[in-house]
Amino acid sequence: MSDPALPPLQIWGGYALTGWLRLLARNRFRVDRGRRAVAMRNTLGCALSSVLGLFQRLIYGRRIARTVLAEPPLFVLGHWRSGTTFLHDLLALDPRHTFPTTYECFMPHHFLLSEKFVKRRFPINTHRQMDEVEWSWDTPQEDEWALALLGQPSPYLTIAFPNRPPQDAAYLDLDGVPHRHREAWKQTLYRFAQVLAYKKPGRLVLKSPTHTARLQVLREVFPEARFVHIVRNPYHVIPSTLTTFRLVYGSMALQRPTFQGLEELVFSTYERMFRRLEEGRSLVDPAHFFELRYEDLTRDPLAGVRAIYEHLGLGGFEAVRPRLEEYLGRLKDYHAGHHELPADLRARIAERCAAVIRRYGYAAPD
Repeated sequence: MSDPALPPLQIWGGYALTGWLRLLARNRFRVDRGRRAVAMRNTLGCALSSVLGLFQRLIYGRRIARTVLAEPPLFVLGHWRSGTTFLHDLLALDPRHTFPTTYECFMPHHFLLSEKFVKRRFPINTHRQMDEVEWSWDTPQEDEWALALLGQPSPYLTIAFPNRPPQDAAYLDLDGVPHRHREAWKQTLYRFAQVLAYKKPGRLVLKSPTHTARLQVLREVFPEARFVHIVRNPYHVIPSTLTTFRLVYGSMALQRPTFQGLEELVFSTYERMFRRLEEGRSLVDPAHFFELRYEDLTRDPLAGVRAIYEHLGLGGFEAVRPRLEEYLGRLKDYHAGHHELPADLRARIAERCAAVIRRYGYAAPD
């Protein structure tokens, strides 16, 4: 089997050089022969990222440090493939909101300096492999990528070396992480939020599936934060997540992935994520937490977004409604993909996701 086509520069080129070398060293430099050229190009990209990052800190560092977030952030929570991207995109349409873009998350060290030049010279206007959703430098993105590339441990680093043991599993919820490392993670998240707010003031809307397990920690950083959790039928979520991870591993790994242990990783992460969500939501003011089902949101997106605005006290729904209607009009021909559900996988979902199936009233598809 031949390797899937690899990009000339993967996301890892957004690392600072020290972080990149640390990632390689902890995985014993086990880069597959066919992927060493792209690893070398990543190394050059990381060196450039370090230099530009130094200049950005020198030019903007003091101004960023003085930046105050105007409003408490709004976090979109939910397991991968649960509709978090769709919901994030809808909330990002409000001109009062700000959000991390793909470029900002992939180049977090220096986007204030480099963004205009790179976007002009290397434009991106394509679709995601897993669902054909539009994707560009300007689309909303998961801030987990920025945290990882800023040097924080992250479960996403498993993508780079998928044939090694899972990376930084404790950072899914930061439970058991030593205090000083936990504080470093919190400080990095807050500093990234400050850079985003410095560039574009407004209520920050952040989305990363990993945040679903971090309610307690997020409240320590942003005590008045708002949260909206979207849930979807696990009989759709699990096979879609497996497909997505296989695609991402294929294009972003530094090894040709074997996918050994992937299914167990997905199930164990799913169970842990929802367990931590249930523990964390009891700590949040009910007026600051809203939950909805993906199936209800896609059935009537305007009603779903209106309910979020009303429950969380965001205000101004009618002002943003025309933007929502225009955006939804462009999606009228979009159809979500369907994934095979073999009998053995169906049985494992029924067993491992039973608590979520019962809580949200889901059933196996016909």
